[in-house]
Amino acid sequence: KPTYSYAALIGQAIMCSQTKKICLNDIYAYIMQNYAYYRKDEAGWQNSIRHNLSLNESFIKLPRGPNEPGKGSFWAIAPGAEDQFV
Repeated sequence: KPTYSYAALIGQAIMCSQTKKICLNDIYAYIMQNYAYYRKDEAGWQNSIRHNLSLNESFIKLPRGPNEPGKGSFWAIAPGAEDQFV
């Protein structure tokens, strides 16, 4: 199991996205692509990711714009919290 916290994994996924915002499914995909440990038991850790996004003040939810089709909102790092994830 990677030594990174779930918040750190989420931060990595967001920081690696070109727009610095990412949807939930892309967070899952980033983690599974980069950490083999998370490719097996999906349900448990994915619930922990959602929990961290909701409760950690370092993450903010952004609505999709009219020219951004798809399901769900985007997640980004809150202004001023970026230094935690560099």
